[in-house]
Amino acid sequence: MKLTVNGTVHDVDVEEDMPLLWVLRDELGITGPKYGCGIAQCGACTVHMDGVAVRSCQVAAADVAGEITTIEGLGTPQILHEVQAAWVEHQVAQCGYCQSGQIMQAASLLAQNATPSEQDILDGMDGNLCRCGTYPRILAAVRTAARRLQGV
Repeated sequence: MKLTVNGTVHDVDVEEDMPLLWVLRDELGITGPKYGCGIAQCGACTVHMDGVAVRSCQVAAADVAGEITTIEGLGTPQILHEVQAAWVEHQVAQCGYCQSGQIMQAASLLAQNATPSEQDILDGMDGNLCRCGTYPRILAAVRTAARRLQGV
């Protein structure tokens, strides 16, 4: 099957029920999405499918519809996505394990809702777990990114 990941078309020969997470990590060497729980409860494996956040551990390869974007394709080292820039500014990461999933969830949230309320952010980020407890910094970074994406 063919998968478009971060703008590149890949031919992959995998079982149809192989989780997208394993296709990305084991077949394509894209290691930004992390294995956390395997049951779509932690968000560490979050990627975008046509701009919408999905848990790649629960999407079968055969069910991929559209382009996949991982943290590696969200921005570049020279030009960070606004969410990535806000993450750095607010020094969100501690251990960093959840960060790619958190950032991908936040970017999808802001793409769908350019002017989120505090409750919208809380609801939109619910289900992305951070064992280090950096939630106040995560919320601050999402608020900052939203303002910047609005041009404020």
